[in-house]
Amino acid sequence: MKDTIHKTLWGLAHEKLLLAHSGGLDSSVLAHLLVSENIPFSIAHCNFQLRGEESDQDAQFVKIWSESHRIPFYLKCFDTLQYKKKNKLSTQETARILRYEWFKTLQKTNGFTVLLTAHHLNDQLETFLMYATRGTGLKGLLGIPESDWIQRPLLSVTKKELYTYAKAVDLKWREDSSNKTDNYLRNELRHHVVEPLLSIQPQALTNFNKTLKHLTTTEAFVQSQLDQLKKQIFNINSDTTHIKVRDLEQLSQKEFCIHHWFSPYGFDASEVVKLLVASKGKGLYSSTHRLIRERDTIVLTSFAAENKEEFHLTLGQTNCELPIPLRWESFLLKEKEIWEPYQAALDKNKLKKNLTLRKYKKGDYFYPTGMQGKKLISKFFKDEKFSTLEKEAQWLLCCGEDVVWVVGKRCDKRYAAKKTGNEILLMTLEL
Repeated sequence: MKDTIHKTLWGLAHEKLLLAHSGGLDSSVLAHLLVSENIPFSIAHCNFQLRGEESDQDAQFVKIWSESHRIPFYLKCFDTLQYKKKNKLSTQETARILRYEWFKTLQKTNGFTVLLTAHHLNDQLETFLMYATRGTGLKGLLGIPESDWIQRPLLSVTKKELYTYAKAVDLKWREDSSNKTDNYLRNELRHHVVEPLLSIQPQALTNFNKTLKHLTTTEAFVQSQLDQLKKQIFNINSDTTHIKVRDLEQLSQKEFCIHHWFSPYGFDASEVVKLLVASKGKGLYSSTHRLIRERDTIVLTSFAAENKEEFHLTLGQTNCELPIPLRWESFLLKEKEIWEPYQAALDKNKLKKNLTLRKYKKGDYFYPTGMQGKKLISKFFKDEKFSTLEKEAQWLLCCGEDVVWVVGKRCDKRYAAKKTGNEILLMTLEL
């Protein structure tokens, strides 16, 4: 067994390692292997205070072992039951959250680059069975995940091999009494499914390890194909992504692809499928992103930080903090001019109130130049075929409550400069 993981451990030797050590057989073996390979590491032990004196004895055992081998030791005691009650979580989920949050804190404060855990092949099979009975997809069947931060060197080693090794080197460890109970689903699977299976089919773990490798290569191939297809379909700009509805509708495995592409943003595939046939302007919202149905596309955007809603213009200053590049100047209108949409020539004498920049509010209206009567801003947006995002991005220049310029689009004729000889304020949107 030692030869099996020798290469894996030495591949991590250049990292600053932190070992999660419970005091049990698995982490005790991994700690012993690191010491025998002369690979520097530190130890973190979590005392969840769930088993009274036994939990304290586990912590003391790991501390003494660490000190005897001159290994830096970190201990954290958690009020697990209080956290569980407050957040309405299961005991195992509570313990998982607490320990990984603490490990991340240790990473930041001490510069650890890799966290080691002692999960092994039996753990892999138990995890596989748990996810398989929950209706998971292919990725959920790949076992316990690893990452650049979390490495698990014993994943291909069986529990029996760990026990044999520990006995051969006369290793000491602590037994967790809760492992003998059926209080958790994992324990039930271990006692009533995995152990009977291994007694009937001793090669089950070896064969399962091969299955995992096949599933991993299959998942890698599928992901590669999904990524290539996504590049063809997703039109990604700096802050928005446009996807043609027709392209999604024509996918042979539509819901499968949509699940893989949109679930990372927090969207349910079935809801995205419904959005494809929804009316323009309908949307889906997750905690971080939104999907908006436009005429022929759906548009993916992230939630930006909240912007200031209103900006006041001080005409005597040219360096006002504004969300768009506006400049202005005052002068006498000597002869009639034809102004561009990115310009607003306003009669300065009519600007009796403060000028502000803001976004659209329900009920806003103006009197567009070149038209009779007033028009709701919402109707103007509709006639101009604004998308939902364009509506949200559009700025309005207001005098008091009056909209005097749909910036870059159309002025209000009540405020537009008409007579020569009057002082005008020329606003220019710098494109």
